[in-house]
Amino acid sequence: MTATTTAMPARTDGLHQVLPQDGLAGTLVGRVWRPGTPAGPAVVVLRPDGVFDLSRHFPTMSTLLEADDPAQAVRSVAGEYLCSIDALLDNSKAEGQDATVPWLLAPCDLQVVKAGGVTFATSLIERVIEEQAGGDPSRAEGLRSQVTSLIGTDLSDIRPGSAQAQALKNLLQQKKLWSQYLEVGIGPDAEGFTKAPGVGSGGGGEGNGAPARTAWNNPEPEVVLAVNSRGGIVGAALGNDVNLRDIEGRSALLLGKAKDNNASCAIGPFIRLFDGHFGLDQLRRETVHLQVTGDDGYTLRGINTMASISRDPVDLVAQTLACHQYPDGFMLFLGTLFAPTEDRDEPGGGFTHKLGDVVTIHSHWLGTLRNRVTHCEAAPPWRFGLRALIGNLADRGLLQGARL
Repeated sequence: MTATTTAMPARTDGLHQVLPQDGLAGTLVGRVWRPGTPAGPAVVVLRPDGVFDLSRHFPTMSTLLEADDPAQAVRSVAGEYLCSIDALLDNSKAEGQDATVPWLLAPCDLQVVKAGGVTFATSLIERVIEEQAGGDPSRAEGLRSQVTSLIGTDLSDIRPGSAQAQALKNLLQQKKLWSQYLEVGIGPDAEGFTKAPGVGSGGGGEGNGAPARTAWNNPEPEVVLAVNSRGGIVGAALGNDVNLRDIEGRSALLLGKAKDNNASCAIGPFIRLFDGHFGLDQLRRETVHLQVTGDDGYTLRGINTMASISRDPVDLVAQTLACHQYPDGFMLFLGTLFAPTEDRDEPGGGFTHKLGDVVTIHSHWLGTLRNRVTHCEAAPPWRFGLRALIGNLADRGLLQGARL
């Protein structure tokens, strides 16, 4: 899909354009770094009168999401006041935080971060082109014409695993254009991979990384489901699954190197829990807006419309659970319709990030996730793992009589 000029929805409530369109009407939970002695991560809820720490009741986000009704569980506890929402959002940025004020982290911790790939049939054409081009952006335009002349540009009516999909597979095999991306795009089995460890993900305002050696990459604006150990979908957030097209395009076996890099996974700004006003029906109709703004004056806009997804979120969760169990739950990126094809610099060069790009991902129900692009090698190294998390919670007295 080519980039569009769709305008970003305007926010007028003064809260940094981060909150959902209906403000604090929903149940917004997240994680922050809480200053103190000792300092550490805290599970919080946003309310009209401020940010409240729920960690005495729910030491981890995984614990909260295991409740029978997480939204009701949040409403049942008062929590401890930390700061105003303005103060939290003001201090949530890639650098220069005030160490005396909390700032946002990714809203997940013990959960594995999973991702579905090629879940939008209309965007899988770009995956085929990456593969055919061998990761070389200069070959993409010629291949794009060749592939679309046979396949077309709209595969939205093809349901994965259907007889129609099998007929297309047979045709493409005859033309020697069949691809492993088409297999997971229109075949019966979805692509599922591990994007990042939960506590290794970045949150709203943090730097978002791509390795210095990549020359063809792009953001992937997505909806991310929050799923508990029982397979229950209990909420959702926004995410950026940074994609290295030149690395994966050389070989799909390089998926791990293309996807799991320091600071390459952003989730946030919060998890909006399902309640009587927000659930899967709203997510299935959600539109995710993307804007990339460069220091060079460049702007790229695009959209990801969930109504165009080829595999229903419930099916993607079921296919993830078919592999094995997730006793701490998981976060699931649902994939994206967006794949930029316009040239940023020289003709035939395609789009790729530059240092300092600000990536803004926004949707009506989930708010705004904003990150600044840096090199993975320059981003702060990930050192606060699960052992450090558990030790920190113990030092703060949060494990006494509590369940992780």
